[in-house]
Amino acid sequence: MIERAIERIMYASRWILAPVYLGMSVALLAISVKFFQEIIHFVPHILEIDEANLTLKLLTLIDLTLVGSLVIIVMFSGYENFVSQMDIGLSTEKLGWLGTHDYGSLKIKLASSIVAISSIHLLKVFMNIQGTDNDKILWYVAVHLTLVISALLMGFLDKISKHHD
Repeated sequence: MIERAIERIMYASRWILAPVYLGMSVALLAISVKFFQEIIHFVPHILEIDEANLTLKLLTLIDLTLVGSLVIIVMFSGYENFVSQMDIGLSTEKLGWLGTHDYGSLKIKLASSIVAISSIHLLKVFMNIQGTDNDKILWYVAVHLTLVISALLMGFLDKISKHHD
């Protein structure tokens, strides 16, 4: 009797995460505001900036887009994996990948997105290499390589664990 009550309380406690995933919508809104703030600062000067600065601005926009996409993936997949399946009506447009990501694939998507974001930051550093100290560049590269190796190892471990199941 006590065991069943404890298990029900523990199982119901997953709903504590629901407001956290809903709060990620606010984070997505903040990313959107920042994206459009960058557009507003960027567009009026488009004829004045050189190719390198144009590329840096575009990389910033791509970076914000990737972070926003990452928030969506974590928000929806996390909610479906840990709280409840989304009950979306038949007439509502449904994302093709919704309901297809388990915890393992969510980790791989997250790691891949982090590596992509890190790659963009590293490219921005390389495009402004004359304004960056050598030891900072080394740290950027070391952190990026650490993220790449971590993502590869996570993918390898996920593949091994799925192979043994």
